[in-house]
Amino acid sequence: MAAPVPPGAPRPGANARQPTPPNFNPNYQTNPNSLADNMQNLNLNRPLSMPNYGPRPSPFGQQPPFPQSAVSAGFPVASPPMSRPGPSPGLVGRPAVPPTGPPQSTLPASVSPGRPVGPPVGYPSPFGSRPPPASLSSSTGGAVLPSSTFPSSGIPSVGVAPPPTGARPSPFVSSSPLTGVPAVPASSAPGGLLSNGPPAISSGALTGAPRFPPAASISQPPFQTPPTMMSARAPAQAPTMRSVLGSSAVSSTSASPVPSASPFSAVPQARPPPPGSPYGPQTWPMQPQQGTQPPLIPGSTQAQPPRMFGMPHQLPNQAMTTIPPAMGQPGAPLSGPSKIDPNQIPRPIPSSSPIVYETRQGNSANPPPIPCTADLLTTSAMQLALLVQPMALPHPSEDPIQVVDFGESGPVRCSRCKVYINPFMKFVDQGRKFICNLCGFTDDTPRDYHCNLGPDGRRRDADERPELCRGTVEFVASKEYMVRDPMPAVYFFLIDVSMNAVRTGATAAACSAINQVISDLPEGLRTLVGIATFDSTIHFYNLKRALQQPLMLIVPDIQDVYTPLQTDVIVQLSECRQHLELLLENIPTMFQSSKTSESCFGAAIKAAFLAMKSTGGKLLVFQSVLPSVGIGALSSREAEGRTNISAGEKEAHKLLQPADKVLKTMAIEFAEFQVCVDIFVTTQTYIDIASISVIPRTTGGQVYYYYPFSAVSDSAKLYNDLRWNITRPQGFEAVMRVRCSQGIQVQDYSGNFCKRIPTDIDLPGIDCDKCILVTLKHDDKLQDGSECAFQCALLYTTVYGQRRIRVTNLSLPCTNMLSNLFRSADLDAQFACFLKQAAIEIPTSPLMQVREQVTNLCINILLSYRKFCATVSSSGQLILPEALKLLPLYTLALIKSTGLRNDGRIDDRSFWFNYVSYLSTPLAVPLVYSRMFAVHNLISKDGDESVLPPIIPLSSEHVSDDGIYLLENGEDALIYFGSSVDSSVLQQLFGFTSVDEVPTQFVMQQYDNPLSKKFNDVVNVIRRQRCSYLRLKLCKKGDPSGLLFFSCMVEDKNASGPSYVEFLVHIHRQIQMKMS
Repeated sequence: MAAPVPPGAPRPGANARQPTPPNFNPNYQTNPNSLADNMQNLNLNRPLSMPNYGPRPSPFGQQPPFPQSAVSAGFPVASPPMSRPGPSPGLVGRPAVPPTGPPQSTLPASVSPGRPVGPPVGYPSPFGSRPPPASLSSSTGGAVLPSSTFPSSGIPSVGVAPPPTGARPSPFVSSSPLTGVPAVPASSAPGGLLSNGPPAISSGALTGAPRFPPAASISQPPFQTPPTMMSARAPAQAPTMRSVLGSSAVSSTSASPVPSASPFSAVPQARPPPPGSPYGPQTWPMQPQQGTQPPLIPGSTQAQPPRMFGMPHQLPNQAMTTIPPAMGQPGAPLSGPSKIDPNQIPRPIPSSSPIVYETRQGNSANPPPIPCTADLLTTSAMQLALLVQPMALPHPSEDPIQVVDFGESGPVRCSRCKVYINPFMKFVDQGRKFICNLCGFTDDTPRDYHCNLGPDGRRRDADERPELCRGTVEFVASKEYMVRDPMPAVYFFLIDVSMNAVRTGATAAACSAINQVISDLPEGLRTLVGIATFDSTIHFYNLKRALQQPLMLIVPDIQDVYTPLQTDVIVQLSECRQHLELLLENIPTMFQSSKTSESCFGAAIKAAFLAMKSTGGKLLVFQSVLPSVGIGALSSREAEGRTNISAGEKEAHKLLQPADKVLKTMAIEFAEFQVCVDIFVTTQTYIDIASISVIPRTTGGQVYYYYPFSAVSDSAKLYNDLRWNITRPQGFEAVMRVRCSQGIQVQDYSGNFCKRIPTDIDLPGIDCDKCILVTLKHDDKLQDGSECAFQCALLYTTVYGQRRIRVTNLSLPCTNMLSNLFRSADLDAQFACFLKQAAIEIPTSPLMQVREQVTNLCINILLSYRKFCATVSSSGQLILPEALKLLPLYTLALIKSTGLRNDGRIDDRSFWFNYVSYLSTPLAVPLVYSRMFAVHNLISKDGDESVLPPIIPLSSEHVSDDGIYLLENGEDALIYFGSSVDSSVLQQLFGFTSVDEVPTQFVMQQYDNPLSKKFNDVVNVIRRQRCSYLRLKLCKKGDPSGLLFFSCMVEDKNASGPSYVEFLVHIHRQIQMKMS
């Protein structure tokens, strides 16, 4: 009889044929480099000017980073590399020029990472928080939460946000991201440190600052997870947990990542992005002088940073701007020339590098702290929160997240608080007992998990067990974690075929996109698909192979809907592929002459849900007109909304709330049966996003918004968005919980999910782009010098049917000193918190009130610093903490953003706050403070090897009449033409010679000249960084489109708010008034 195998030992036959890895995609097996092609859209914000910065060799050309599919008990298993499917055929014919030359990192130092924030499914993600805005190298310290410690099919990322005003200070104030390069090799880490990659955390506060430090020129292992746990103990892998209080985001790596497909493939519209690392150098300017050395400690002998803004010496963690007494005194008139030099006020600075904090240096760690008491948190006026991105895409230098199998007994846990085994637990009594790092309870070590301790007090096998040396790991879930068998991967497509949808080309674009992504769906017998169309009735299709052609089944009852067949509506993809492709080709012509203008959207999704109810799955809806009949019918509230806003109606914000509770009730039922809904809104009119978005928000999905939809220019983006939706790292039927040390507790969760009980959130779908805000509060006093631990656990099903638990861990020191909180503040995480809290308030509060709340949050934080931490007392100086010196600029940008302006369309504002609800930390700042580049002189700078040109401040002073400018916010891009642009430049870039010929609909093409090639490279690099295809809109001076462009110049005075200089004066006055 075979001897039993203990949970921590390799199982016999482990080298035999292994089961498919949890996130394994057969499509990804062909070419290790194809992952690079498909991750082109991942954006890591890496400063261009970081030390040792150079083009990073494509990590994907090296040995496969993915863990193997077989899981060995207790030991890390590497999955086979997944190569992503190649680019799908383009929708529109246009020249595709294969990329040439070595891959280049294109993100500037201060650029905030693009959409992906963590490792792809199954990849470890680094914990990196951004560099502080300050230019002083030692001024801020940041702790990165490992996102890979949370179970997920991708890397979880968590960002800790500082506590809200009035809340206690949060220890997570570090603003520096972990570097993606391992600071301590795993094998050589002292004391058996966890080394999943770079343990270093950089604490830059700049938004747009690279999430990861610049890649070194040396080649690195394809995906090495940096340790991201911030404690003197072993470094942890990085999921993306980010502490708002100023700690950096945690990025975590996953053990068996599935390569996520690049969100963009070579589509007709643009040539395929050049191959190369999906993480290029960041394009946000970094703070100058931010080196990679550990943060300065007050009293240390390290050199002090240079003085800023021509001011006298000050502490390394403060910046000063002089406000002239005439302007600086309360009540002083603003008339007269301003003495503030606009060139000296704080801005994201190009060519700077982030501060790097090593997770463990020698025997001590220096991560950002957590406030010991609620009073200290309240005094700081910052927020205490975590930003968790459990499946974030990993940095290429990280190791894969390891998969650990404890067999039928399941993972080892604390018997009191149920926290999972992690590197911060302490083994005592020769390994026979372990002490929980959250609740302090002592448990007996299971007999088959026992191991003796070494001289350093650590288990001798700690470095061989991922769960004891990595911040993020994934456990194979045992039967006790399943209430049913893991669900299959079900994809149901629901297409609007009403008259307007057909005539605008939306129906044809949807069918074409679906047809092209069929090849990207997971292969295997477990992948099921279904399709239906709807106008004033619902049309299902029997896709059974036995039929010669698909059979249409019409459901006319749109009040009491039903599914016409219990079977054959959803069938195995392998059985129905030919029928499905034939049907998709024919649907546009089948409804070509339709005169039905009504839409029974609510009834259609209810009927599709009934077909999916037994399995769960993804419901992808393409909707073009306002739902007007059947269940959940809506009426147009837009005209009413315009009247109310223009009349100053106080209740105008109610138009941003759902019209009724019908769709919300349906959404809760969908979530209960694990149906995740994504809605692609391809409209040219009002569609009431405020009402229909309730369904994606409750089920873990999202809204994609194409307004006004153009079949010419939006088809490529629709295809790319759909492809990324299906191929990105993701999981089904998930449940997530965050556990904290005694003294801290979770106050609330915010994001796209359904919550039935206070402690857990249900996620019918979870993917690498989704970020969840976890607000925290003190329930007791923490001890100064002790550590506060956090663990995020995500139980989910992979697309291949494996049940997994992704666990991400973070441990931060506690402090009683307010100055430590400001020194380590994480600007990006704090601002992401501001942004999400404002989005929550918008539908329920008047706009003026929301603006005041946002401004007061900023003022109170700066007041606290001025009152308790600043050393200079001159009343004419505005003193800003170095780590938060850009907070006023970003606050002003938020006040002027789409969501907080009262001159915007109701649907535009509804989409904005829905988008913000799940937005990841790296994309928060770019959404309101966009990046602007000059593109008319792209090839004039010979010495610059970076693909992206320098970033220009958002002020009309920097926009000339003879220039062409590109402005992007991570989702959309505007191309502005001055009135006297050189005709030869126009001809080279766009194929026309006069600004008068600028078209309203634009499809980007590459012409045979160096300037056009460079411009295409720039756009493709941004698309990779943002993991978004970007809608391109052309704007010209003297046109309404030109006004749209200048409304984005947030440093100028306009109808939405004051200029940047005026706003600084206002903040200074408010601080002076409160001080006096």
